[in-house]
Amino acid sequence: MTDTIRILGQSLLHLHTGERTVPGVPEENYWFRRHEVAYHALAPFCRDAVVLEAGCGEGYGAALLAEHARSVLALDYDEPTTAHVARRYPELGVVRGNLATLPVATGSVDVVANLQVIEHLWDQSGFLAECHRVLRPGGRLLVTTPNRLTFTPDSDTPLNPYHTRELSPSELDELLRGSGFAVEQLLGVHHGPALTELDRRHGGSIIDAQLAVVMGSLPGQAAWPEELLSDVAAITADDFVLHPDDLDASLDLLAVAVRR
Repeated sequence: MTDTIRILGQSLLHLHTGERTVPGVPEENYWFRRHEVAYHALAPFCRDAVVLEAGCGEGYGAALLAEHARSVLALDYDEPTTAHVARRYPELGVVRGNLATLPVATGSVDVVANLQVIEHLWDQSGFLAECHRVLRPGGRLLVTTPNRLTFTPDSDTPLNPYHTRELSPSELDELLRGSGFAVEQLLGVHHGPALTELDRRHGGSIIDAQLAVVMGSLPGQAAWPEELLSDVAAITADDFVLHPDDLDASLDLLAVAVRR
């Protein structure tokens, strides 16, 4: 399902419900902030670095990394997306390309960022081999992905039709190590105190409360309860916490891996 959203009055992008998240949409704010917190956590690894974001989406994350990096190349396969990113974020280099064959010279990149993308790829090992190729020795790969154990807890087959393979913490660790990377950090994204309180107020899960509103409705046509929408719109990245404890119960996984 897709919906068309005008981003800051500049261009049109298709919003894939639960898949592509963008800034400035109150109904999407929970997912946007849950993604944004990872960019803030990973930005220090990009300081003065040549960065490739493989799968940049709307571009807000690449722009955030560009505040720290020497340069950022934003790569996406979708042509309307790359056109939007080039217009909206002129500080970025932008290229349309396939993640199966990264259009970057061998050993030319300090950091590859790949946030909430690897679960969409058919050949995850092949993609990681490409990341290994384009990174210089000692360069870093930054990855985030939903935790399979909490995202699709009752099945090895993703319930999300856009996902090909979701990963548990141990599976992500094994995949990275098997692809020639040393795992420097493996963290989990969790609800902080404010979101834990919203969970309590909305029947035990703010996520389930949102899904109950949008499931069964056409994109953009769901009738949101005023209190729920107000609570969702007020969420900030600071309402999430990242730490290495209890990884199996985390919402998303965040890995920092070094090219051996």
